[in-house]
Amino acid sequence: MASQSVRNSVLVLRIFALLLLAASVALMVINNFTISDGTKTKFSDLIAYRYVLATALAGVAYTLIQIPFAIYNVVNEKRLLRNGFLQEFDFYGDKIIAFLLATGVGVGFGVSCEIQRLIKQSGAGEDEETMKTNKFLDKGNISSGLLLGGFVCMAVLCILSSIRLSMTNRRFFR
Repeated sequence: MASQSVRNSVLVLRIFALLLLAASVALMVINNFTISDGTKTKFSDLIAYRYVLATALAGVAYTLIQIPFAIYNVVNEKRLLRNGFLQEFDFYGDKIIAFLLATGVGVGFGVSCEIQRLIKQSGAGEDEETMKTNKFLDKGNISSGLLLGGFVCMAVLCILSSIRLSMTNRRFFR
């Protein structure tokens, strides 16, 4: 069985992941700007940013499902369902969500950095549109950085769920 410190760590990591992913969602949703001629640019204008938002939302949904089980496990020192289903759900779910978050991080940083590089190469001056576009892309980078923090939490949870499953169900890895 898992020690109390491992159970506490799992709960804390799930809470941190939830906070980081929710902050990433909030920052991405409010990321927009309008230039003086009335042209409005929103995060949803870039398909890559929509993907970043979708991965963060998937992470939030998964973490919201997992937190009540983690709380029960910490408080009662046992699993809610004892047939092994939750351990395997943790094992596979953590890995799937971690890989999904990793792709979101790559897409978010990739598109932001590439567009900023193209702006610099075009020789655009310090006009209002360029400054607002750079600020928009910087917010996209910050949102992707928060998503990266959520991914790191989920990656550690992957390791912990693998260890917990192997300790309780040794036949699984034979």
